[in-house]
Amino acid sequence: MEELFANLSLGFETAVSLQNLTYCFIGVFVGTLVGVLPGIGPLAAIAMLLPATFNLPPVGALIMLAGIYYGTQYGGSTTAILVNLPGESASVVTCMDGHAMAKNGRAGPALAIAAVGSFFAGTVGTILIAVFGPPLAEVALKFGAPEYFSLMTMGLIASAVLASGSMLKAIAMIFLGLIFGIVGTDVNSGMSRFTFGASGLADGLSFVVVAMGLFGFGEILSNLEKGEEASSRDLLNAKLTHLYPTWEDMKLSAGAILRGTAIGAFFGTLPGAGPTISAFSAYALEKKVAKNPEQFGKGAIQGVAGPESANNAAAQCAFIPTLTLGIPGSGTMALMLGALTIQGIAPGPQVMTQRPELFWGLIASMWIGNAMLVILNLPLVGLWVKLLRVPYRLLFPAILTFMAIGVYSVNNLDLDIYLTVFFGLMGYVFLKLKCEPAPLILAFVLGPLMEENLRRALLISRGDPLVFFTRPISATFLILTILLLIVMILPAVRKKREVAYQEPPAA
Repeated sequence: MEELFANLSLGFETAVSLQNLTYCFIGVFVGTLVGVLPGIGPLAAIAMLLPATFNLPPVGALIMLAGIYYGTQYGGSTTAILVNLPGESASVVTCMDGHAMAKNGRAGPALAIAAVGSFFAGTVGTILIAVFGPPLAEVALKFGAPEYFSLMTMGLIASAVLASGSMLKAIAMIFLGLIFGIVGTDVNSGMSRFTFGASGLADGLSFVVVAMGLFGFGEILSNLEKGEEASSRDLLNAKLTHLYPTWEDMKLSAGAILRGTAIGAFFGTLPGAGPTISAFSAYALEKKVAKNPEQFGKGAIQGVAGPESANNAAAQCAFIPTLTLGIPGSGTMALMLGALTIQGIAPGPQVMTQRPELFWGLIASMWIGNAMLVILNLPLVGLWVKLLRVPYRLLFPAILTFMAIGVYSVNNLDLDIYLTVFFGLMGYVFLKLKCEPAPLILAFVLGPLMEENLRRALLISRGDPLVFFTRPISATFLILTILLLIVMILPAVRKKREVAYQEPPAA
Protein backbone atom coordinates (compact mmCIF):
# COMPACT_ATOMS: atom_id res chain seq x y z
CA MET A 1 0.00 0.00 0.00
CA GLU A 2 2.87 2.38 0.83
CA GLU A 3 4.35 1.71 -2.60
CA LEU A 4 1.00 2.51 -4.24
CA PHE A 5 0.78 5.87 -2.44
CA ALA A 6 4.41 6.64 -3.34
CA ASN A 7 3.66 5.89 -7.01
CA LEU A 8 0.50 8.00 -6.96
CA SER A 9 2.47 10.82 -5.35
CA LEU A 10 4.94 10.64 -8.26
CA GLY A 11 2.00 10.61 -10.67
CA PHE A 12 0.38 13.73 -9.23
CA GLU A 13 3.73 15.48 -9.09
CA THR A 14 4.05 14.82 -12.84
CA ALA A 15 0.42 15.58 -13.73
CA VAL A 16 0.08 18.89 -11.85
CA SER A 17 2.99 20.57 -13.61
CA LEU A 18 1.71 23.60 -15.57
CA GLN A 19 2.71 21.99 -18.88
CA ASN A 20 0.86 18.71 -18.26
CA LEU A 21 -2.19 20.46 -16.78
CA THR A 22 -2.38 22.49 -20.00
CA TYR A 23 -2.18 19.33 -22.15
CA CYS A 24 -4.87 17.71 -19.98
CA PHE A 25 -7.15 20.75 -20.35
CA ILE A 26 -6.62 20.88 -24.13
CA GLY A 27 -7.33 17.14 -24.35
CA VAL A 28 -10.63 17.18 -22.43
CA PHE A 29 -11.80 20.42 -24.09
CA VAL A 30 -11.01 19.28 -27.64
CA GLY A 31 -12.35 15.79 -26.83
CA THR A 32 -15.66 17.23 -25.67
CA LEU A 33 -15.83 19.52 -28.68
CA VAL A 34 -15.24 16.62 -31.08
CA GLY A 35 -17.63 14.39 -29.10
CA VAL A 36 -20.36 16.99 -29.56
CA LEU A 37 -19.98 16.82 -33.34
CA PRO A 38 -22.18 13.93 -34.49
CA GLY A 39 -20.67 10.91 -36.21
CA ILE A 40 -16.99 11.46 -35.40
CA GLY A 41 -16.38 9.62 -32.11
CA PRO A 42 -13.16 8.88 -30.18
CA LEU A 43 -11.50 6.70 -32.84
CA ALA A 44 -11.74 9.32 -35.58
CA ALA A 45 -10.93 12.14 -33.12
CA ILE A 46 -7.68 10.57 -31.91
CA ALA A 47 -6.73 9.49 -35.45
CA MET A 48 -7.16 13.06 -36.72
CA LEU A 49 -5.41 14.72 -33.77
CA LEU A 50 -2.53 12.25 -33.47
CA PRO A 51 -0.11 14.37 -35.59
CA ALA A 52 -0.59 17.30 -33.18
CA THR A 53 1.19 15.26 -30.47
CA PHE A 54 4.32 14.30 -32.47
CA ASN A 55 6.46 17.15 -31.12
CA LEU A 56 5.15 16.96 -27.56
CA PRO A 57 7.02 15.20 -24.75
CA PRO A 58 5.78 11.57 -24.34
CA VAL A 59 3.99 12.18 -21.00
CA GLY A 60 2.20 15.28 -22.33
CA ALA A 61 1.23 13.52 -25.57
CA LEU A 62 -0.32 10.55 -23.71
CA ILE A 63 -2.12 12.81 -21.21
CA MET A 64 -3.60 14.88 -24.05
CA LEU A 65 -4.71 11.83 -26.08
CA ALA A 66 -6.27 10.21 -22.99
CA GLY A 67 -8.12 13.49 -22.30
CA ILE A 68 -9.42 13.51 -25.87
CA TYR A 69 -10.62 9.91 -25.40
CA TYR A 70 -12.71 10.31 -22.25
CA GLY A 71 -13.66 13.87 -23.23
CA THR A 72 -15.20 12.50 -26.43
CA GLN A 73 -17.19 9.96 -24.40
CA TYR A 74 -18.61 12.82 -22.32
CA GLY A 75 -19.28 15.15 -25.27
CA GLY A 76 -21.30 12.48 -27.05
CA SER A 77 -23.74 12.28 -24.15
CA THR A 78 -24.33 16.07 -24.17
CA THR A 79 -25.68 16.06 -27.73
CA ALA A 80 -27.55 12.80 -27.13
CA ILE A 81 -29.49 14.50 -24.31
CA LEU A 82 -29.99 17.95 -25.87
CA VAL A 83 -30.39 17.13 -29.56
CA ASN A 84 -31.26 13.41 -29.69
CA LEU A 85 -28.14 12.98 -31.80
CA PRO A 86 -25.42 10.70 -30.36
CA GLY A 87 -21.92 12.10 -30.85
CA GLU A 88 -20.60 8.52 -30.93
CA SER A 89 -21.94 4.96 -30.74
CA ALA A 90 -21.72 4.57 -26.94
CA SER A 91 -24.15 7.52 -26.55
CA VAL A 92 -26.92 5.93 -28.63
CA VAL A 93 -28.59 4.52 -25.51
CA THR A 94 -28.42 7.87 -23.70
CA CYS A 95 -30.70 9.34 -26.40
CA MET A 96 -33.56 7.10 -25.28
CA ASP A 97 -34.23 8.63 -21.86
CA GLY A 98 -31.84 11.59 -21.89
CA HIS A 99 -33.64 13.40 -24.71
CA ALA A 100 -37.04 12.43 -23.31
CA MET A 101 -36.00 14.12 -20.04
CA ALA A 102 -34.89 17.20 -22.02
CA LYS A 103 -38.26 17.41 -23.78
CA ASN A 104 -39.95 17.16 -20.38
CA GLY A 105 -37.98 20.25 -19.26
CA ARG A 106 -35.44 18.21 -17.28
CA ALA A 107 -32.36 18.61 -19.50
CA GLY A 108 -30.42 20.07 -16.55
CA PRO A 109 -30.80 17.06 -14.22
CA ALA A 110 -30.08 14.67 -17.15
CA LEU A 111 -26.82 16.47 -17.93
CA ALA A 112 -25.90 16.70 -14.23
CA ILE A 113 -26.50 12.98 -13.62
CA ALA A 114 -24.50 12.14 -16.76
CA ALA A 115 -21.65 14.27 -15.35
CA VAL A 116 -21.85 12.73 -11.85
CA GLY A 117 -22.06 9.18 -13.23
CA SER A 118 -19.18 9.79 -15.62
CA PHE A 119 -17.01 11.31 -12.89
CA PHE A 120 -17.71 8.51 -10.40
CA ALA A 121 -17.13 5.77 -12.99
CA GLY A 122 -13.99 7.47 -14.27
CA THR A 123 -12.64 7.73 -10.72
CA VAL A 124 -13.32 4.05 -10.00
CA GLY A 125 -11.74 3.07 -13.32
CA THR A 126 -8.63 5.07 -12.49
CA ILE A 127 -8.38 3.42 -9.04
CA LEU A 128 -8.64 -0.01 -10.70
CA ILE A 129 -5.77 0.84 -13.07
CA ALA A 130 -3.62 2.01 -10.13
CA VAL A 131 -4.39 -1.09 -8.03
CA PHE A 132 -4.36 -3.86 -10.65
CA GLY A 133 -1.86 -2.39 -13.11
CA PRO A 134 1.40 -3.11 -11.23
CA PRO A 135 0.68 -6.78 -10.30
CA LEU A 136 -0.54 -7.49 -13.83
CA ALA A 137 2.62 -5.95 -15.27
CA GLU A 138 4.75 -8.11 -12.93
CA VAL A 139 3.05 -11.25 -14.26
CA ALA A 140 3.51 -10.03 -17.84
CA LEU A 141 7.25 -9.58 -17.28
CA LYS A 142 7.47 -13.38 -16.91
CA PHE A 143 5.92 -13.92 -20.36
CA GLY A 144 8.08 -15.29 -23.15
CA ALA A 145 7.53 -15.16 -26.92
CA PRO A 146 5.01 -18.09 -26.98
CA GLU A 147 2.88 -16.46 -24.22
CA TYR A 148 2.81 -13.10 -25.98
CA PHE A 149 1.86 -14.68 -29.31
CA SER A 150 -0.97 -16.69 -27.71
CA LEU A 151 -2.19 -13.66 -25.72
CA MET A 152 -2.28 -11.51 -28.88
CA THR A 153 -4.13 -14.27 -30.76
CA MET A 154 -6.72 -14.42 -27.97
CA GLY A 155 -7.02 -10.62 -27.99
CA LEU A 156 -7.68 -10.50 -31.74
CA ILE A 157 -10.25 -13.31 -31.64
CA ALA A 158 -11.97 -11.69 -28.64
CA SER A 159 -12.14 -8.40 -30.55
CA ALA A 160 -13.85 -10.24 -33.43
CA VAL A 161 -16.26 -12.02 -31.08
CA LEU A 162 -17.25 -8.81 -29.26
CA ALA A 163 -17.32 -6.53 -32.32
CA SER A 164 -20.76 -5.43 -33.52
CA GLY A 165 -22.11 -7.00 -36.69
CA SER A 166 -21.09 -10.27 -38.32
CA MET A 167 -18.29 -12.19 -36.60
CA LEU A 168 -17.18 -13.51 -39.99
CA LYS A 169 -16.72 -9.93 -41.23
CA ALA A 170 -14.78 -9.04 -38.06
CA ILE A 171 -12.41 -12.00 -38.62
CA ALA A 172 -11.99 -10.88 -42.25
CA MET A 173 -11.07 -7.40 -40.93
CA ILE A 174 -8.44 -9.00 -38.68
CA PHE A 175 -6.82 -10.88 -41.57
CA LEU A 176 -6.80 -7.69 -43.65
CA GLY A 177 -5.16 -5.81 -40.77
CA LEU A 178 -2.48 -8.52 -40.41
CA ILE A 179 -1.71 -8.27 -44.15
CA PHE A 180 -1.39 -4.46 -43.98
CA GLY A 181 0.83 -4.89 -40.91
CA ILE A 182 3.46 -6.94 -42.77
CA VAL A 183 3.81 -4.51 -45.69
CA GLY A 184 7.41 -3.30 -45.93
CA THR A 185 10.83 -4.90 -45.53
CA ASP A 186 11.22 -8.27 -43.83
CA VAL A 187 13.53 -7.71 -40.85
CA ASN A 188 15.14 -11.17 -41.12
CA SER A 189 15.62 -11.57 -44.87
CA GLY A 190 15.63 -7.93 -46.02
CA MET A 191 13.10 -8.81 -48.76
CA SER A 192 10.33 -6.38 -49.71
CA ARG A 193 6.77 -7.53 -49.02
CA PHE A 194 3.67 -6.11 -50.73
CA THR A 195 5.42 -2.82 -51.60
CA PHE A 196 4.66 -3.06 -55.36
CA GLY A 197 7.97 -1.36 -56.08
CA ALA A 198 7.10 1.82 -54.13
CA SER A 199 10.15 2.98 -52.16
CA GLY A 200 7.87 4.93 -49.80
CA LEU A 201 6.47 1.63 -48.52
CA ALA A 202 9.89 0.13 -47.66
CA ASP A 203 9.34 0.99 -43.96
CA GLY A 204 5.76 -0.26 -44.06
CA LEU A 205 2.43 1.54 -44.03
CA SER A 206 2.33 4.54 -41.72
CA PHE A 207 0.09 3.98 -38.71
CA VAL A 208 -1.18 7.58 -38.99
CA VAL A 209 -2.11 7.08 -42.65
CA VAL A 210 -4.15 3.92 -41.98
CA ALA A 211 -5.86 5.33 -38.85
CA MET A 212 -6.67 8.74 -40.38
CA GLY A 213 -7.93 7.20 -43.61
CA LEU A 214 -10.15 4.53 -42.07
CA PHE A 215 -11.59 6.54 -39.21
CA GLY A 216 -11.19 10.21 -40.18
CA PHE A 217 -11.64 10.39 -43.94
CA GLY A 218 -14.09 7.45 -43.98
CA GLU A 219 -16.33 9.09 -41.37
CA ILE A 220 -16.34 12.39 -43.28
CA LEU A 221 -17.47 10.64 -46.49
CA SER A 222 -20.20 8.85 -44.56
CA ASN A 223 -21.40 12.09 -42.93
CA LEU A 224 -21.43 13.95 -46.27
CA GLU A 225 -23.62 11.24 -47.74
CA LYS A 226 -26.23 11.88 -45.04
CA GLY A 227 -26.68 15.47 -46.28
CA GLU A 228 -27.46 18.53 -44.21
CA GLU A 229 -28.87 16.92 -41.10
CA ALA A 230 -28.11 20.10 -39.20
CA SER A 231 -31.22 21.78 -40.59
CA SER A 232 -33.44 18.97 -39.29
CA ARG A 233 -31.82 18.49 -35.89
CA ASP A 234 -34.16 18.58 -32.95
CA LEU A 235 -32.37 21.47 -31.28
CA LEU A 236 -33.35 22.32 -27.76
CA ASN A 237 -33.94 26.07 -27.75
CA ALA A 238 -35.40 26.37 -24.27
CA LYS A 239 -33.12 27.83 -21.62
CA LEU A 240 -31.71 25.26 -19.22
CA THR A 241 -33.14 25.64 -15.74
CA HIS A 242 -33.04 23.50 -12.57
CA LEU A 243 -29.60 22.20 -13.45
CA TYR A 244 -29.15 20.18 -10.28
CA PRO A 245 -30.95 16.85 -9.79
CA THR A 246 -33.42 16.44 -6.93
CA TRP A 247 -32.80 14.16 -3.93
CA GLU A 248 -35.22 11.66 -5.50
CA ASP A 249 -33.16 11.72 -8.73
CA MET A 250 -30.02 10.98 -6.76
CA LYS A 251 -31.66 8.05 -4.93
CA LEU A 252 -32.90 6.55 -8.21
CA SER A 253 -29.54 7.07 -9.90
CA ALA A 254 -27.19 5.83 -7.15
CA GLY A 255 -27.78 2.12 -7.79
CA ALA A 256 -27.70 2.62 -11.56
CA ILE A 257 -24.35 4.43 -11.34
CA LEU A 258 -22.83 1.63 -9.21
CA ARG A 259 -24.15 -1.13 -11.49
CA GLY A 260 -23.11 0.74 -14.64
CA THR A 261 -19.61 1.29 -13.24
CA ALA A 262 -19.23 -2.43 -12.47
CA ILE A 263 -20.42 -3.44 -15.97
CA GLY A 264 -18.15 -0.87 -17.64
CA ALA A 265 -15.12 -1.94 -15.58
CA PHE A 266 -15.67 -5.57 -16.60
CA PHE A 267 -16.20 -4.94 -20.32
CA GLY A 268 -13.48 -2.27 -20.47
CA THR A 269 -10.74 -4.79 -19.75
CA LEU A 270 -11.97 -7.24 -22.42
CA PRO A 271 -10.45 -6.88 -25.92
CA GLY A 272 -12.94 -5.51 -28.42
CA ALA A 273 -15.81 -4.87 -25.97
CA GLY A 274 -15.36 -1.24 -24.96
CA PRO A 275 -17.87 1.49 -24.10
CA THR A 276 -20.60 0.65 -26.62
CA ILE A 277 -21.48 -2.85 -25.46
CA SER A 278 -21.06 -1.65 -21.84
CA ALA A 279 -23.67 1.08 -22.34
CA PHE A 280 -26.16 -1.27 -24.04
CA SER A 281 -25.67 -3.92 -21.32
CA ALA A 282 -26.14 -1.37 -18.52
CA TYR A 283 -29.36 -0.08 -20.10
CA ALA A 284 -30.73 -3.62 -20.45
CA LEU A 285 -29.88 -4.37 -16.79
CA GLU A 286 -31.48 -1.17 -15.50
CA LYS A 287 -34.67 -1.97 -17.38
CA LYS A 288 -34.75 -5.46 -15.85
CA VAL A 289 -34.19 -4.36 -12.23
CA ALA A 290 -36.43 -1.25 -12.39
CA LYS A 291 -39.70 -1.19 -10.42
CA ASN A 292 -41.37 0.70 -13.29
CA PRO A 293 -39.74 -0.55 -16.53
CA GLU A 294 -42.52 1.08 -18.57
CA GLN A 295 -40.93 4.49 -17.72
CA PHE A 296 -37.85 3.66 -19.82
CA GLY A 297 -37.89 5.57 -23.08
CA LYS A 298 -40.10 8.24 -21.50
CA GLY A 299 -37.48 9.94 -19.30
CA ALA A 300 -36.27 7.43 -16.68
CA ILE A 301 -33.18 8.94 -15.07
CA GLN A 302 -31.71 5.44 -14.50
CA GLY A 303 -31.62 5.10 -18.32
CA VAL A 304 -29.10 7.98 -18.35
CA ALA A 305 -27.14 7.18 -15.17
CA GLY A 306 -26.44 3.49 -15.92
CA PRO A 307 -25.20 3.71 -19.54
CA GLU A 308 -23.21 6.92 -18.92
CA SER A 309 -21.40 5.36 -15.96
CA ALA A 310 -20.79 2.16 -17.93
CA ASN A 311 -19.28 3.81 -21.00
CA ASN A 312 -16.93 6.00 -18.94
CA ALA A 313 -15.80 3.13 -16.69
CA ALA A 314 -15.11 1.06 -19.82
CA ALA A 315 -13.15 3.93 -21.40
CA GLN A 316 -10.88 4.19 -18.32
CA CYS A 317 -10.44 0.43 -17.72
CA ALA A 318 -9.45 -0.14 -21.35
CA PHE A 319 -6.08 1.33 -20.34
CA ILE A 320 -5.36 -1.67 -18.06
CA PRO A 321 -4.39 -4.27 -20.74
CA THR A 322 -2.94 -1.52 -22.96
CA LEU A 323 -0.52 -0.08 -20.40
CA THR A 324 0.38 -3.29 -18.55
CA LEU A 325 0.50 -5.94 -21.30
CA GLY A 326 1.02 -3.79 -24.38
CA ILE A 327 -2.16 -5.41 -25.79
CA PRO A 328 -4.77 -2.85 -26.91
CA GLY A 329 -8.30 -3.83 -25.96
CA SER A 330 -9.97 -1.73 -28.65
CA GLY A 331 -9.31 0.30 -31.79
CA THR A 332 -8.93 3.46 -29.71
CA MET A 333 -6.40 1.76 -27.45
CA ALA A 334 -4.54 0.60 -30.58
CA LEU A 335 -4.20 4.28 -31.51
CA MET A 336 -2.87 5.03 -28.01
CA LEU A 337 -0.36 2.21 -28.44
CA GLY A 338 0.60 3.65 -31.81
CA ALA A 339 1.18 7.03 -30.14
CA LEU A 340 3.55 5.36 -27.66
CA THR A 341 5.48 3.73 -30.51
CA ILE A 342 5.71 7.03 -32.42
CA GLN A 343 7.19 8.59 -29.26
CA GLY A 344 9.91 5.89 -29.34
CA ILE A 345 8.56 3.96 -26.34
CA ALA A 346 8.29 0.17 -26.68
CA PRO A 347 4.82 -0.77 -25.32
CA GLY A 348 4.55 -3.49 -22.68
CA PRO A 349 4.96 -4.14 -18.95
CA GLN A 350 8.46 -2.61 -18.93
CA VAL A 351 6.89 0.86 -19.42
CA MET A 352 5.85 0.81 -15.76
CA THR A 353 9.35 0.07 -14.49
CA GLN A 354 11.38 2.04 -17.05
CA ARG A 355 9.06 5.07 -17.37
CA PRO A 356 7.14 5.26 -14.05
CA GLU A 357 6.50 9.00 -14.48
CA LEU A 358 4.65 8.27 -17.75
CA PHE A 359 2.46 5.48 -16.32
CA TRP A 360 1.61 7.13 -12.99
CA GLY A 361 1.46 10.64 -14.49
CA LEU A 362 -1.17 9.39 -16.96
CA ILE A 363 -3.21 7.78 -14.16
CA ALA A 364 -3.11 10.94 -12.01
CA SER A 365 -4.08 13.06 -15.03
CA MET A 366 -7.24 10.95 -15.44
CA TRP A 367 -8.52 12.09 -12.03
CA ILE A 368 -7.71 15.69 -12.88
CA GLY A 369 -9.22 15.35 -16.37
CA ASN A 370 -12.49 13.86 -15.06
CA ALA A 371 -12.79 16.71 -12.56
CA MET A 372 -12.15 19.23 -15.38
CA LEU A 373 -14.94 17.63 -17.44
CA VAL A 374 -17.50 18.15 -14.69
CA ILE A 375 -16.41 21.75 -13.98
CA LEU A 376 -16.11 22.73 -17.66
CA ASN A 377 -19.02 21.13 -19.39
CA LEU A 378 -22.12 22.14 -17.50
CA PRO A 379 -21.46 25.89 -18.00
CA LEU A 380 -20.53 25.31 -21.67
CA VAL A 381 -23.76 23.59 -22.71
CA GLY A 382 -24.94 26.71 -24.56
CA LEU A 383 -21.71 26.79 -26.58
CA TRP A 384 -22.13 23.16 -27.66
CA VAL A 385 -25.70 23.82 -28.83
CA LYS A 386 -24.45 26.78 -30.92
CA LEU A 387 -21.74 24.59 -32.42
CA LEU A 388 -24.37 22.11 -33.55
CA ARG A 389 -26.02 24.87 -35.60
CA VAL A 390 -22.91 25.21 -37.82
CA PRO A 391 -23.62 23.42 -41.14
CA TYR A 392 -21.43 20.38 -41.73
CA ARG A 393 -20.46 21.69 -45.20
CA LEU A 394 -18.48 24.44 -43.41
CA LEU A 395 -16.86 22.06 -40.92
CA PHE A 396 -15.55 19.24 -43.12
CA PRO A 397 -13.14 21.29 -45.34
CA ALA A 398 -11.33 22.51 -42.20
CA ILE A 399 -11.13 18.95 -40.84
CA LEU A 400 -9.79 17.63 -44.18
CA THR A 401 -7.16 20.37 -44.38
CA PHE A 402 -5.96 19.64 -40.85
CA MET A 403 -5.79 15.92 -41.63
CA ALA A 404 -3.80 16.45 -44.85
CA ILE A 405 -1.26 18.68 -43.08
CA GLY A 406 -0.96 16.15 -40.26
CA VAL A 407 -0.40 13.18 -42.60
CA TYR A 408 2.15 15.00 -44.75
CA SER A 409 4.09 16.23 -41.72
CA VAL A 410 4.92 12.67 -40.59
CA ASN A 411 7.22 11.63 -43.49
CA ASN A 412 6.91 14.58 -45.95
CA LEU A 413 5.71 12.10 -48.60
CA ASP A 414 3.05 12.79 -51.25
CA LEU A 415 2.38 9.05 -51.26
CA ASP A 416 1.01 9.26 -47.70
CA ILE A 417 -1.71 11.68 -48.84
CA TYR A 418 -2.77 9.32 -51.65
CA LEU A 419 -2.73 6.35 -49.29
CA THR A 420 -4.89 8.25 -46.78
CA VAL A 421 -7.47 8.85 -49.53
CA PHE A 422 -7.26 5.15 -50.47
CA PHE A 423 -7.86 4.03 -46.87
CA GLY A 424 -10.59 6.67 -46.53
CA LEU A 425 -12.46 5.17 -49.49
CA MET A 426 -11.85 1.73 -47.99
CA GLY A 427 -13.26 2.92 -44.64
CA TYR A 428 -16.34 4.28 -46.41
CA VAL A 429 -16.87 0.94 -48.19
CA PHE A 430 -16.52 -0.87 -44.86
CA LEU A 431 -19.22 1.36 -43.35
CA LYS A 432 -21.52 0.60 -46.30
CA LEU A 433 -20.86 -3.14 -45.94
CA LYS A 434 -21.35 -2.89 -42.14
CA CYS A 435 -17.81 -4.10 -41.48
CA GLU A 436 -16.43 -2.62 -38.26
CA PRO A 437 -12.89 -1.36 -38.98
CA ALA A 438 -11.73 -1.41 -35.31
CA PRO A 439 -10.53 -5.08 -35.47
CA LEU A 440 -8.49 -4.13 -38.58
CA ILE A 441 -6.54 -1.38 -36.80
CA LEU A 442 -6.09 -3.71 -33.81
CA ALA A 443 -4.59 -6.40 -36.08
CA PHE A 444 -2.50 -3.78 -37.93
CA VAL A 445 -0.86 -2.72 -34.65
CA LEU A 446 -0.45 -6.24 -33.25
CA GLY A 447 0.49 -7.94 -36.56
CA PRO A 448 4.24 -7.08 -36.57
CA LEU A 449 4.49 -7.91 -32.83
CA MET A 450 2.74 -11.25 -33.41
CA GLU A 451 5.07 -12.11 -36.30
CA GLU A 452 8.12 -11.19 -34.23
CA ASN A 453 7.01 -13.34 -31.26
CA LEU A 454 5.97 -16.24 -33.52
CA ARG A 455 9.40 -16.30 -35.18
CA ARG A 456 11.22 -15.96 -31.87
CA ALA A 457 9.20 -18.80 -30.29
CA LEU A 458 9.83 -21.12 -33.25
CA LEU A 459 13.52 -20.20 -33.27
CA ILE A 460 13.88 -21.08 -29.56
CA SER A 461 11.96 -24.36 -30.03
CA ARG A 462 13.91 -25.25 -33.21
CA GLY A 463 10.76 -25.03 -35.33
CA ASP A 464 8.51 -27.12 -33.05
CA PRO A 465 4.98 -25.58 -33.06
CA LEU A 466 4.04 -27.61 -29.95
CA VAL A 467 5.94 -25.01 -27.90
CA PHE A 468 2.70 -23.00 -27.80
CA PHE A 469 0.86 -25.91 -26.14
CA THR A 470 3.59 -27.29 -23.87
CA ARG A 471 3.99 -24.01 -21.95
CA PRO A 472 1.07 -23.74 -19.46
CA ILE A 473 0.26 -20.00 -19.79
CA SER A 474 0.47 -20.08 -23.59
CA ALA A 475 -1.69 -23.23 -23.74
CA THR A 476 -4.29 -21.57 -21.45
CA PHE A 477 -4.59 -18.55 -23.75
CA LEU A 478 -4.99 -20.78 -26.83
CA ILE A 479 -7.60 -23.00 -25.14
CA LEU A 480 -9.56 -19.87 -24.13
CA THR A 481 -9.34 -18.66 -27.75
CA ILE A 482 -10.75 -21.95 -29.05
CA LEU A 483 -13.52 -21.89 -26.42
CA LEU A 484 -14.43 -18.34 -27.44
CA LEU A 485 -14.85 -19.43 -31.05
CA ILE A 486 -16.87 -22.53 -30.09
CA VAL A 487 -19.19 -20.54 -27.82
CA MET A 488 -19.82 -17.93 -30.54
CA ILE A 489 -20.81 -20.61 -33.05
CA LEU A 490 -23.70 -21.70 -30.78
CA PRO A 491 -26.97 -20.33 -32.26
CA ALA A 492 -28.39 -19.12 -28.91
CA VAL A 493 -25.25 -17.09 -28.12
CA ARG A 494 -25.14 -15.67 -31.64
CA LYS A 495 -28.73 -14.48 -31.37
CA LYS A 496 -28.10 -12.82 -27.98
CA ARG A 497 -25.02 -11.10 -29.42
CA GLU A 498 -27.07 -9.62 -32.27
CA VAL A 499 -29.76 -8.41 -29.85
CA ALA A 500 -27.13 -6.80 -27.57
CA TYR A 501 -26.07 -4.43 -30.35
CA GLN A 502 -29.55 -3.40 -31.40
CA GLU A 503 -30.89 -0.08 -30.26
CA PRO A 504 -33.17 -0.66 -27.26
CA PRO A 505 -36.79 -0.06 -28.29
CA ALA A 506 -38.63 2.77 -26.62
CA ALA A 507 -41.04 1.58 -24.00
